[in-house]
Amino acid sequence: MRLLLIRHGQTPANVNGVLDAEVPGPGLTELGQQQAAALPAALADRGIERLFVSSMLRTHHTAAPLSAALDIDPVVLPGLREIEAGDLQGARDQTSVQRYLAACYAWASGEREARMPGAETGEDFFDRYDEAVRQIEDTGVAVAAAFSHGAAIRIWAATTAQNVPNDLGADRHLENTGVVELEGSSADGWRLVDWEGEPMGGDDLIDRTAQDPTGERF
Repeated sequence: MRLLLIRHGQTPANVNGVLDAEVPGPGLTELGQQQAAALPAALADRGIERLFVSSMLRTHHTAAPLSAALDIDPVVLPGLREIEAGDLQGARDQTSVQRYLAACYAWASGEREARMPGAETGEDFFDRYDEAVRQIEDTGVAVAAAFSHGAAIRIWAATTAQNVPNDLGADRHLENTGVVELEGSSADGWRLVDWEGEPMGGDDLIDRTAQDPTGERF
């Protein structure tokens, strides 16, 4: 199966550098809506058969234009949600952001028992994300697109893909509506096909002033 993991469009939290993993969370900025609107044309040749979103509003809003273009209703999979922020929810100071990213990086390095302050462990995160991906596989489609979140996509994809180092997610950025493409299955393993870190609609949809803590390199 081909799995396209698509980061949601820009949110106010991305602009202001706020750690926001609360469900359902905010919608999109005006730029985020433009990024979402560019997806049908950008992904027209991918052969997408099914769409999936997390339990967070920003993925629903980002998927809406592609859903309309393909006439496919997205399926909600809560396991695709962002890595929980716990005690760091709503923070934007550098110390809090670094604590959040340090926990994510520890998981990628194999320390899955480490806990995000006041929130889930790496084992919790991988268990629920793995289960969401298995539910996508169970549909039997050849190509699926799942709308998810910056840190979640980066950590899960880089750690799960067998053909890249686990710390790749720390070294690669993922802008809003960037896409990470994998091929394989949970049973046989996954390999990274492409890491498209820029917005799918092109450079005009990049906000170079946004502070975006979960999209930048760790």
